Amino acid sequence: MILHRPLAKLAAALAGAAVLSASLSAQARELSVSTVLSDAFPWGQAAEKWAELVEERTEGRITLRVYPNSQLVNGDQTREFSAMRSGLIDAAVGSTINWSPQVPELNLFSLPFFLPDEAAVDAVTGGEAGEMIFEAIESRDVIPLGWGENGFRQLSNSQGAIDEPADLEGLKIRVVGSPLFQDTFDALGADPTQMSWADAKPALTTGAVDGQENPLSVFDVARIDQVGQEHLTLWNYMNDPLIFAVNRQVWESLDEGDREILREAAVEAGQWEIAMTREQESERLAAIQERGVTVTELTDAQYQAFVDATQSVRDEWVPQVGEAIVEAARSAVESR
Repeated sequence: MILHRPLAKLAAALAGAAVLSASLSAQARELSVSTVLSDAFPWGQAAEKWAELVEERTEGRITLRVYPNSQLVNGDQTREFSAMRSGLIDAAVGSTINWSPQVPELNLFSLPFFLPDEAAVDAVTGGEAGEMIFEAIESRDVIPLGWGENGFRQLSNSQGAIDEPADLEGLKIRVVGSPLFQDTFDALGADPTQMSWADAKPALTTGAVDGQENPLSVFDVARIDQVGQEHLTLWNYMNDPLIFAVNRQVWESLDEGDREILREAAVEAGQWEIAMTREQESERLAAIQERGVTVTELTDAQYQAFVDATQSVRDEWVPQVGEAIVEAARSAVESR
């Protein structure tokens, strides 16, 4: 059959369009990104910022679809790393706490009263210890790209002000699913109760637990003061950096240019979120106090009493974190 020239041109154009469409379709990727909290919180906003930057810089070739509230692991925060490692999740902006059951080195940040301030956190994440932790994550088939911040975790309760270890005696405190948290609150004489965040607010509401520990951003946005948490102690007992990461197979399936975009966007989103989180701290604290919450700030002597009371926990957990990492972190903190 012989096509007339106009029809031949049309057929060629249609064929070309089909090839172009197939090519664009093959190049376009949607990656799933898991987070524990939604974009009402800085944590969720960090993931959304990452997605925004990646889509913009890849001109839509890569889309990061954020799934908040631990949707991809049925609410079980501690399964997130395993799910990403196995490929059920493509990427995540995750908590060092939630990933620590699979990456023991991440317990560095949960050692009680080990990191006294933000400068100490920055010295660790930006130094040799941070590099060693990223190497530990990568050895488990997950590629870490950048740091974010959930912040220092503070203590709240419904019973009274807490400014010394004896005040915690017998209090039921909700803790995350990490044995280190269990050990820390045991050492302080409390009754730690492990439960997911999804179960925490109902338990606080009914009085099944007396207190909880979380960063100020979580206390503020989740309105924890509305479930009887009238007392808040600022004790900076541990910090929870966030980590932007991607499954190894997903990472290796990307070309070098897209990998660089993904990494640079993660670093930029993390820096943006860290700055925002820290800038908002004083405003959040003021808002919490205006809602009638009694805030207790520890003196140096009071803080040291908690340090001393948890020395055995640090001693026990240092070998599990890794002596070399802890020593590198300690050196960074001392020279900050």
